[in-house]
Amino acid sequence: MRERHAAQDTRRAREFEAFVAGAAGRLLHAATLLTAEDPRDNPHARRLLTSALAHTYACWDQSRGDDPYDRARQYLATRFARGAWHQYGALGRPRPPRPGPLARLSPQERLILVLRLYEGVAEEQAAALLGLSQERVRAICDRASTTLLHPPRGPAAAVIGAKVVSS
Repeated sequence: MRERHAAQDTRRAREFEAFVAGAAGRLLHAATLLTAEDPRDNPHARRLLTSALAHTYACWDQSRGDDPYDRARQYLATRFARGAWHQYGALGRPRPPRPGPLARLSPQERLILVLRLYEGVAEEQAAALLGLSQERVRAICDRASTTLLHPPRGPAAAVIGAKVVSS
């Protein structure tokens, strides 16, 4: 009995190591896009990845028919969404902007854009994962894409009274 468990544990560890070797790079890139961190300095993304991989390993035996990449990506997305809600929604004060490529976007916009465009998750799946309607996911994705494709130009305008003054 003990030998059988040891053999199962060894097989499980080998399977998981192979999964991590093949998927960790892409998952880390997705996490880095979500956190809007510089790819060379991404501690929050690495923590997200570690949590997602730990969760995936803990559920490894239970998810025989499931794709472990989908499970890890789903956990990564929901963990990011919960953290972003606590950081932005509940407290109402965002962190200072980061230098990453998606830094201009809100956490929700980043999450939907990464799921839809980088990960190729269908609109219906993204909506179900995030608890939003498909129309809302589509609108947020369109807005985020527009923000990235058409960045503001020149100095930002400041509103003083009823006048707009360039700074």
